[in-house]
Parts: sequence; structure tokens; C-alpha cells
Amino acid sequence: MSSELHIDPSPTTARSSAPVPPPPALRERPGRWLDGYRPEDPAFWESAGRPIARTNLTWSILAEFLGFAVWQLWAITVVFLPGAGFPFSDSQIFWLISIPSLVGATLRIPYTFMVGRFGGRNWTVVSALLLLVPTVGLALAVGDPGTPFGVMLLLAATAGFGGGNFASSMANITFFYPVREKGWALGLNAAGGNLGTAVAQLVVPIAVSLVALGATGLSVAGWLWVPFILFAAWGARTYMHNLSHAKGDLVGSLATVREPHFWVMSFLYVGTFGSFIGFSSVFPKLIADTFPGFSSFTVGAAALSLAFLGPLVGSVSRPYGGRLADRFGGAPVTVAVFAVMALLALAVVLTLPLADFWLFLGLFLLLFTAAGMGNGSTYRMIPSIYRVLGLRQQQDVAVSTERKASAALGLIGAVGAYGGFLIPQALNLSNTTTGAYSAAFHGFVVFYVVALAVTWACYLRPGTEMGDSHI
Repeated sequence: MSSELHIDPSPTTARSSAPVPPPPALRERPGRWLDGYRPEDPAFWESAGRPIARTNLTWSILAEFLGFAVWQLWAITVVFLPGAGFPFSDSQIFWLISIPSLVGATLRIPYTFMVGRFGGRNWTVVSALLLLVPTVGLALAVGDPGTPFGVMLLLAATAGFGGGNFASSMANITFFYPVREKGWALGLNAAGGNLGTAVAQLVVPIAVSLVALGATGLSVAGWLWVPFILFAAWGARTYMHNLSHAKGDLVGSLATVREPHFWVMSFLYVGTFGSFIGFSSVFPKLIADTFPGFSSFTVGAAALSLAFLGPLVGSVSRPYGGRLADRFGGAPVTVAVFAVMALLALAVVLTLPLADFWLFLGLFLLLFTAAGMGNGSTYRMIPSIYRVLGLRQQQDVAVSTERKASAALGLIGAVGAYGGFLIPQALNLSNTTTGAYSAAFHGFVVFYVVALAVTWACYLRPGTEMGDSHI
């Protein structure tokens, strides 16, 4: 008997000894389609990936910035309609304010999948050019005080194209960056978009006043965005890319909406982002109705409205909410945010009889700040929640928790945007039934207290899975 030991190579041994094939080379096909884009490969990322990602992020931010500006365009313009000769009631004005948010929130759902269907660069061009519909439509409609309300409402609805841009923009940029840098890139993308609201509320009153108030002068509120939209579409077409591996996850989205935590977080995001976009929409009218003498300030030949300060501080505070959530946990910060928002909403309604504009403005700026921080903290909670779910399920499911979490980030953003419709309509209902806005603010207080309780019960209560996991 031979003492030699003969070992036949197993498939595993053969595979381990076989040379590892090199990764596919980066290749650009016609239409600026990229094959072989590998952001998780450190060598590729530092040599080619980072410059490509930075270029795409830059043009994405510009397009999303314009999307948010156009989304809120009617909320700013309606303040000038009575002075331009439009005989609309307060209820009709509130519908013009709120309908873009309703349409924009709804469009965020299909927009999430457009990048995978058409390509990020291609859809950025299309979605940017779609902004010409509401801007040119507004410019033509407000030039004639005889424009029927139905036509105005339809054109205001098209401003929802701008609200949908957020979903496709975020879905696109996430494919360009490695996991370790996604948070920063998506944060910049979101902040750049949110700032469009503030800039529009700053620029439009100035532009209208310089042209002179009236039906003709009001048209500049739409025309002034046209060259920027064309520039953004040209830049996206010229410099952005489509990634061949970027695909929409319909299966992951369907699995996500069956998860109860998806609906809990959607409810909380209505309270944070919904408050931000809802109050941004209605703030110019609230100031005009409550303190008409402070609706605008004359600076030389221009009229300046301070309404832009609200969305500005809300946009800037969002990253700080995420940073606090990183340190203390998203759930504790969100509970604190809802407590502060409830107290501030109550303070607003209690101090209105004082007729002190600067106190009113200060309380609202704090309310915007809290809502902005809540945007960051609630978004920070989502991946943490799905991480806990993944540990429980041990991946014994058809759809991974990573896919569910990714889909949830987009869909929760869509549901939360419905707050932009609900808040103006709540104020409208309060005004038409009681002649004042106080009842709506009492309702907001109750909502924030309920949201606080839900956050604590679901994600902080001791002895529960989520409560013990430091969400």
C-alpha cells in the first residue's frame, strides 16, 4: 500500500487557484452611458469615479434647486394676485398654494423609478425641461386678470413637476457614490434642493417689484426662471452620465410598503418634512394676512419679503439634525423636535393677539429650524430601523432589508411631502369656518404631541426591540 496521499482538486480548490479576472474597464457608450462604473472599488473611485460623481452631483443639485423653486412658485405669486386684479377668494388662493404639493408628492412615487427606466442623465434633462410648463404657464396666466380660476389651478398643479424632481435626483445620485460617502452626497443634494424654496421666496418679490406690480409685472415671476432651466437642461445633457447598472427596485418598494414601520415613519415624516414644506408654502400668505404692514420691505426700488428666512433656516438646520441623531440617536432627537414644535405652535397661537410681528417671525423661524432638524433626524432613523429588522429576520426573506431600507428612503420622502398639501388646507379650513387661523394651530399642536407619543412608543419605550436598539 502506498503511503503517499493523493488529493484530487475540488471545485473550491480549483476556483481559489484560478486567476481572478480583472474588473471591467470603464467604457462610455453613445448617449453618455457608462459601463463598468465601480464606486466601491477604491482605486477606481479615486482615479475616475470621484470626478465623474462630483460632476453629476453638481448638475443634479442645480436641477433640483430649480425644481424646489418652481414647486413653491405659486405659493409666492398668489400674494400678489389681489393687487394685480384677480378676484379670487381666500379659499381659492389656498388651493393655488396647496395643489402643487399634492401633485408633487404624488409624482415622487413614479419619479423614483424613472432613473432606472431612462437613465439618470436623460431623466434629469427631461425633468428639467418639464419645469418650463409651470413657469411659462404662470407667466402667461398671471398676465391677464381674466384668466379663469380653473386654468390657474391646472397650471399651479403642473408646478408639482418640481416636487417630483427630488425623488429622481436622489435616486440617481445614490448610484454614483460609495456607501461611505452616500450620506454626505445625498445631504448636499437635498440641502441644495431645499434652498431653492428660500431663494425663490427672496428673488420673486424683488423681481416683481422692480418690474412694477400689475398683471404684466407679475409675469416676471415665471419668465425669470426660464433661462436657468434651459441652462440646467443643457448642462445635464452635456456633462451628466447614465449608469448602465442603475436600476429601479420595484420589488423592494412593494416589500417596503408591507412593513408596518414604513407607515409609522411616513407619519413622522409628514410631521417634519411636511411641516417644513407646508409652512414654506403658506408663510408668505400668513404674513400678508396677519401682518399686512410687514408683508414686504422697500429696499431702494425693490420690495423684500422676509418669508424666505423660514425655508432658509429650515434648509440649513437639516444637516445638524442628522448630526445630532448620529450622536444621540434619531429617536431621542425626533422626540425632542416634536416637543419643541408643539410648544412653538402653541406659542404662535397664544401670542397672535399681541400683534407683534417680530415675535411672530422669531417663533416661526424657530419652528422652521425644529422642522428642518427633524427632517435630518427622522431620515437618520430609517436605516437604523431596517438594520434591527434585518438582525431579527436574519435575511430569511425574499427581499433583503438593505433593499427595503433603500426603497423606504424614497417612498417615505414621497408620503411626507403630502404635508405640504395638508397644512395649507388645514389653515384654509380654519379660516373659512372660524375667520381665524388659531384652530389650525391648535390642531398642529395636537398632531405634534401625537407624533411625539408615537415616536416614543415605537422607538424609545424600554423593553421593546426598537427601544433597546438605540434607534
